[in-house]
Amino acid sequence: MVRQKKTGKFLVFGNIMLRQDSLPLRLLPRLRRRFQDIEFREFDPTENLEEEGRDLNIIDTVEGIDKVAVITDINSIRTQRLYSMHDFDLSHSLKLLKKLGYIDSVMILGVPADIGDEEAFAQLSEAIISSLS
Repeated sequence: MVRQKKTGKFLVFGNIMLRQDSLPLRLLPRLRRRFQDIEFREFDPTENLEEEGRDLNIIDTVEGIDKVAVITDINSIRTQRLYSMHDFDLSHSLKLLKKLGYIDSVMILGVPADIGDEEAFAQLSEAIISSLS
């Protein structure tokens, strides 16, 4: 089999130790098998997002949705109040990087926390295909 050149990259967020935040990471092996021409990187929000390029593609768990959603307007992402650095999450990081001019665009494929693995994989696969066309 001839290996194709990688055509895209998705940063995959989550916490495998928290059931409600682990679905994207649990789907990671299946995504890699299905989309061999795409790089899927497990990523921690404390890492340097600004080093990943000016246009970011992210897969993460999103609260309050019932199906996989494509989010491109980071201003529409709700942020919580900051009481400590533990409260500084992905939404804060993205908004700050955009304001500082480090990134141009973000596409988040939001995965609901309360969806089954099979349904999430099917919806996420469809969203990935749509995002690359």
